[in-house]
Amino acid sequence: QVQLVESGGGLVQAGDSLRLSCAASGRTISAYSMGWFRQAPGKEREFVAAITWSGVGTYYADSVKGRFAISRDDAKNAVYLQMNSLKPEDTAIYYCATERTPYRLSAEVSSNLYWGPGTQVTVSS
Repeated sequence: QVQLVESGGGLVQAGDSLRLSCAASGRTISAYSMGWFRQAPGKEREFVAAITWSGVGTYYADSVKGRFAISRDDAKNAVYLQMNSLKPEDTAIYYCATERTPYRLSAEVSSNLYWGPGTQVTVSS
């Protein structure tokens, strides 16, 4: 079973940048897609970004497209989320996720995902 641990969250002002990291252990990530989701208070957990096992394909929610960038470093067994031009509506707990099944990607919350415990991102106006 894989373990995921996020880091890099914090309190920033609108317009600032943050880089989230997710370290995986228990298996190598090279055959698995990786993703980021977020959950704001009182809202459902939602998809933010995903990257395929090859790293060639990346996918983003419309709300973050052009501002966020997902990347992976298989040698470090890690995935990253670069967040630029942050807005107060980006405030949420950000979760790293990976598929249980290799060579599969679904950009939605599902029971087929492993989850990290999350990291808080707060953007003040």
